[in-house]
Amino acid sequence: MKTLITERLILRKFRESDLDDFYEYAKNPRVGPNAGWRPHESKEVSFDILKMFIENNDVWAITDKNTGKVIGSIGLHIDRKRNNDNVRMLGYVLSEDYWGKGLMTEAAREVIRYAFEDMGLDLISVYHYPSNIRSKRVIEKCGFQYEGTLKRASVIFNGNIYDDVCYSLTREDYRKKVKENSTG
Repeated sequence: MKTLITERLILRKFRESDLDDFYEYAKNPRVGPNAGWRPHESKEVSFDILKMFIENNDVWAITDKNTGKVIGSIGLHIDRKRNNDNVRMLGYVLSEDYWGKGLMTEAAREVIRYAFEDMGLDLISVYHYPSNIRSKRVIEKCGFQYEGTLKRASVIFNGNIYDDVCYSLTREDYRKKVKENSTG
């Protein structure tokens, strides 16, 4: 997994030593449910998930460049809604302490760049639940196009059922946007 660097962040492979930082944001009841997962009830739960991140090699730890603290995660996952090997689904979570500072948009833009320019993906998808307006803003700022809403598509950890608001970004649209930004 390649380390990615932005103005304020370092996106790197998770390490077992990240457990305390990971658990700190993953136990917050306002963080996990926005992505459909149960807040972590113990460091043991966090450790099991951390090991999975390390083994699967598809999730970066989002670290504050100044402090080295892990403040979130971002990944490119198999999109179970699309049967295409050259498509990945963007997923992300950020510690509540860092919301509203543009950090997730910064991280997502770098992962998108990497996905298209280094991995050669054809398309990136991303989804949010209708109530997650913060995620919607990140998605729109990154140039994703709204595709539609899958009604009652996700059952989360507590049995609640939510619609999936679906977006995508093609490599062609990404290149067009890069070209516009470099000439404008």
